[in-house]
Amino acid sequence: MKKVLVILAPGFEEIETVTVVDILRRAGARVTIAGTEGGVTEGSRGINLVADSHLKEVDTDGFDMVVLPGGQPGTSNLEKDEKVKEILLKMDRGNKKIAAICAAPVVLLSAGLLQNTKITSHPSVKDQLKGVPYSENRVVVDGNFITSRSPGTAMEFAMKLVEILYDTARMETVNKGVMAKL
Repeated sequence: MKKVLVILAPGFEEIETVTVVDILRRAGARVTIAGTEGGVTEGSRGINLVADSHLKEVDTDGFDMVVLPGGQPGTSNLEKDEKVKEILLKMDRGNKKIAAICAAPVVLLSAGLLQNTKITSHPSVKDQLKGVPYSENRVVVDGNFITSRSPGTAMEFAMKLVEILYDTARMETVNKGVMAKL
């Protein structure tokens, strides 16, 4: 069973978070939602999610992927959290998959990642990603990094994560149930 860590910070983007968690769980992944604050975390639109655990209590050994939802101020809160940076660097050193959507690729750059890595992001943060090969595609995969643009691309992003963790057949099986336009 594949293991995925989704990190929540106050102000996270709800659609990006719930879509990714739901689709990955449908695919059979064991998804752990860890909050930087622990307990209940309020999203950017006032929707509250209860984290499975506090990020400080999570042992990242054994995770195949980490996912950062975007949103504001969620992205800014992720960016200033040292534990988030520590996890990202550890996952990178372990050659694990690192995924970020919307504004969250800024967190990857801030952590010292993305050297010569093609990415995408929400257009509002494109200027913060200067010096990084940039694409306007809705989902971009380069090596172990998977990035996407916005809440409107969350389903495509989630399906791509399933395809990367498992295979195309698993992604197609999941999509038979949800009937996303891919």
